[in-house]
Amino acid sequence: MNQPPSLDQFILSNSTLQSSNKMASIVRKVVNTEKCPKVPAPFNQAVVAGQTVYCSGIMGMELGSLKLVNGGAGPEAAKALENLAVLLEAAGSSLANVVKTTILLTDIKDYGVVNVEYRKVFSDSFPARTCFAVKSLPMGASVEIEAIALAGDVIHTSTKLNSKM
Repeated sequence: MNQPPSLDQFILSNSTLQSSNKMASIVRKVVNTEKCPKVPAPFNQAVVAGQTVYCSGIMGMELGSLKLVNGGAGPEAAKALENLAVLLEAAGSSLANVVKTTILLTDIKDYGVVNVEYRKVFSDSFPARTCFAVKSLPMGASVEIEAIALAGDVIHTSTKLNSKM
């Protein structure tokens, strides 16, 4: 008949189990760059966790003045995507490595004009994307774009499923 382990045996086996189940360390790096405009608010422009870059929402602001570009959603989207490219570079990534974007619009009718600018930047392999209409955005912006990207050596592949059933 098997005897239950003594308290000392249980503690020893449990501590061995815990030490062998420790996860590897992951680097968390905060990214803020003067090359990309940032509204004065309590957040970082981006955070890199491991090989994933999380970019805060970016608006279509001019760097020197921190004012929105003129012209509405189209020009704002174009400038926000330009600012996103600068931020991603500072974080060790690029637009080619973006895996997910979230676009916030104050008017869903601007969806088409924003897509025109979006296609200029993401023309080959589109990232996953969500787009929401919201009541308002900071500074009276029409568009805000956030992104998640990969850093490091990224191998790009794609899968196209056959829709025949």
